[in-house]
Amino acid sequence: MGNVASCCESCFNSRRSQSYEPLLLENEREAVADLLQYLENRTTTNFFSGSPLSALTTLSFSDNVDLQRSAALAFAEITEKEVRPVGRDTLDPILFLLSSHDTEVQRAASAALGNLAVNTDNKLLIVKLGGLEPLIRQMLSPNVEVQCNAVGCVTNLATHDDNKTKIAKSGALVPLTRLARSKDMRVQRNATGALLNMTHSDENRQQLVNAGAIPVLVSLLNSPDTDVQYYCTTALSNIAVDGANRKKLAQSEPKLVTSLVMLMDSSSLKVQCQAALALRNLASDEKYQLEIVKADGLQSLLRLLQSTYLPLILSSAACVRNVSIHPQNESPIIESGFLQPLINLLSFKENEEVQCHAISTLRNLAASSEKNKTAIVKAGAVQSIKELVLEVPMNVQSEMTACVAVLALSDDLKGQLLEMGVCEVLIPLTNSASSEVQGNSAAALGNLSSKDGRNSPDDYSAFNDVWEKPDGGMHRYLYRFLTSSDATFQHIAVWTIVQLLESGDVQLINNIRNSTLLIPNIRNLASSRTSSHNSSVGTPTSHRSQSQSYQDTETGEGAGEIQQLGRRIIEILEGEEIVAGSLPATSHMQPGSSVESEHEELRRSVREAFAPGSHR
Repeated sequence: MGNVASCCESCFNSRRSQSYEPLLLENEREAVADLLQYLENRTTTNFFSGSPLSALTTLSFSDNVDLQRSAALAFAEITEKEVRPVGRDTLDPILFLLSSHDTEVQRAASAALGNLAVNTDNKLLIVKLGGLEPLIRQMLSPNVEVQCNAVGCVTNLATHDDNKTKIAKSGALVPLTRLARSKDMRVQRNATGALLNMTHSDENRQQLVNAGAIPVLVSLLNSPDTDVQYYCTTALSNIAVDGANRKKLAQSEPKLVTSLVMLMDSSSLKVQCQAALALRNLASDEKYQLEIVKADGLQSLLRLLQSTYLPLILSSAACVRNVSIHPQNESPIIESGFLQPLINLLSFKENEEVQCHAISTLRNLAASSEKNKTAIVKAGAVQSIKELVLEVPMNVQSEMTACVAVLALSDDLKGQLLEMGVCEVLIPLTNSASSEVQGNSAAALGNLSSKDGRNSPDDYSAFNDVWEKPDGGMHRYLYRFLTSSDATFQHIAVWTIVQLLESGDVQLINNIRNSTLLIPNIRNLASSRTSSHNSSVGTPTSHRSQSQSYQDTETGEGAGEIQQLGRRIIEILEGEEIVAGSLPATSHMQPGSSVESEHEELRRSVREAFAPGSHR
């Protein structure tokens, strides 16, 4: 505090000059003397209360600018070394000093206020006492040091949620946006940091956009300073959470994606991570899903995906998942070498989100192309799923079973999947606590049982092998679904039984015919005039469109399909000749085909799940 002591001594000594009138009032002279004494014992003095604070207050409210400088410098140096919750008696003199016309007083007072604004309680009290107005005035100062300290203080104040809206409505955003372009890197860092802190709510993001922040933030992505890059990338990532803002970005910032792709190769890990997250949020829209691939973003994402640093893995996996939503991106992603890294991440037990992103991406990649389905199976995805699915968290189970359901749509892969023993893990999951896991597992079994494209009765031997086990086998699973209160599950069960009977496999037909669990319930559904109520818990992801097709039970449409299938089962079992393809086409949606026809809905649901913070 040498500068403070020197300034005080200068004021004190001038009192003794005989060439002009005394400059200090009596109380000011005493305050200077007291402060000099306290400064000599600064290590044991509490300047935030009692006589030390009283001395500083007297100097702060003096009309003598030198005394104000002494007080401001003292506050700045004291708060640099010690920050604690303070009261109005401490903040009032500092806020008064902020209104000084002297640049040195402004600089030191804003530094002191910025130091105190690190404390949570102080953040609120500073704003409550009207601290924003003088800070905004100082942001407009031509002095770079004053600008820097004032913006730094606002940055600290903006870290408290209760202050964000007040700052947004105070008129601070326009000067903050202007100062983000400052040639002084310290001012630029503080300003972009403050803008970032203002992007954590919908209302404030809109205020920022209205203040013209978007083009400033985008232009600063090319800053040589990694802190500025980080603040701007993260702010844009938050802004891109809103669909309306993504449209504005698409219309006004054609170089945004290219800049973010370049930042994924930054020397800073935190910048790489935020660039991938920003692209993830942008990729909620189809335009950006395509543009990321066009901008050669896949190779950078692949590199981050194979990192050993969890935030990079998580951000890149989330981004690739969104990019994979677009059908045109499926083959480019596979051709870029993503399959094996994605499959490896299925066993990433350290983080459930990474597992979910990886399996969801594989499911998206399998959605539109037989070639891609085959490549995914060949790469070992199904084998990994089989080994892991019974042990992973429920959310991951839901995604894994949905992926198998999509793969099982391929007539060329059904036999291979059955030979791999996937039924052994799907059957236990039809009794999961999660209705989505139940439904997706049943959808996969239904798709595997589908007769289309299969001729040999031997293909169905796998279903005989699992008729009674594990966990009661196909037999108990079909019984649970037939007796479910969810009409969707009933529909899946009777449709699957029709497929199994149509196979012509004698043992399988006898297993069904001789079942005292299945036949009575099939007869009940065949004679029923009203549909069972759909479950209020929710229907499986793979069957959402199916359940909606007969949600209105009064129409009897869903009930009619279930009844028709039940009657057909009885007709077959009572001895009518079974000829492949002899069953009439019905209007019901097969478990597998509902996955295929619902492809766009599935993509939309993924986009909705990843809107903000990430985040997921």
